[in-house]
Amino acid sequence: MKPGDGQNGPVDAFLDAVTRGGFATCEAWAGDVELDATVPNWRFVVRGAESVRDEYARWFASPGRFDGLRRMAYDGGEVVEYTLSWEDDGVPHASHHVHIFEIANARITRDTVMCGGRWSASLLAEMAEATHV
Repeated sequence: MKPGDGQNGPVDAFLDAVTRGGFATCEAWAGDVELDATVPNWRFVVRGAESVRDEYARWFASPGRFDGLRRMAYDGGEVVEYTLSWEDDGVPHASHHVHIFEIANARITRDTVMCGGRWSASLLAEMAEATHV
């Protein structure tokens, strides 16, 4: 789906760009979009489609795959949770994000994201050892 093809169109475009590692052509955002990002030990706000596109181009520079993806629509938007895996210089990495997207006129107008950080292969192994199921 492309932006404008329905309420979830811009979210589909965003998720496609995440897995492609290609935000240069992603048109998911409204011109005055606001990104409110909480990352490990920091929180910041980015405004404007070009600035958000540039920020996400840094976050998702490499193609990846979703190891888990949950999408929950609500009136006026969608909540998306995923675990993403990718390789950076041959080293496996992963991250866990939750986005609360607000959508109007087939564009994302606000993205509140919580990011657990980038986890390298060694940290992923350490977390696996610490997991109690």
